[in-house]
Amino acid sequence: MVGEKPTRAAAVHTQIRDEIFQGVLRPGQRLRLVELSKRFEVSQSVVREALTRLSEQGLVTAAPQQGFSVVALSLQHLDELTEARTEIESTVLRLSIERGDIKWEAAVVAAHHHLANTPATLPNGYLSGEWFAVHEQFHQSLLEGCGNKRLLSLAMSLRDAATIYRRWSRPVGHDYERDVVGEHQELLDATLARDVAKAVDLLVEHIDRTSQALRSVMKKDPVTAA
Repeated sequence: MVGEKPTRAAAVHTQIRDEIFQGVLRPGQRLRLVELSKRFEVSQSVVREALTRLSEQGLVTAAPQQGFSVVALSLQHLDELTEARTEIESTVLRLSIERGDIKWEAAVVAAHHHLANTPATLPNGYLSGEWFAVHEQFHQSLLEGCGNKRLLSLAMSLRDAATIYRRWSRPVGHDYERDVVGEHQELLDATLARDVAKAVDLLVEHIDRTSQALRSVMKKDPVTAA
């Protein structure tokens, strides 16, 4: 049937991606075509197509003679990305606070309201993909008042690169005690108060908290690290 294979590959891609994000499939775990094809009741070519797409998205690695694996945690990549994000996002947030007008303030408040009223977890205990999408919109709204499209684009591209680390902070980093709601509220309050120094400090702490949780995992379990 025309279109059947792409449809099945898309479904397998979505399922494996979600299981990576939820930490069901662990960093560095081998993804065997035979096992996955039996599990999803599809051909190995369908699974290979799905895994190839995940590889292009940076969630899976492919090595000759070794096949596919979930991307491993990389301490160097995490540290470099965290440093880049704190430098760039801090600059863009500072500019937003200095330049943002009342429409920008209203957009930030609306985005935070949406975030605060979106459940972070699903009934099965997994983190909600919808919450992560709304979370990204809140952080983007904070930066959109900067008045510099190039800096905004750079900041958002760095945030995109850090998606896997944000998604893994809880299921892999075991950061269950974090008060994310409180962190976002404090960040909002400082931003609306136009307190640049406090808002930037809170943003840096917010970004680094995720990195700290994953660093501790890599030190305890080298198997998860590249």
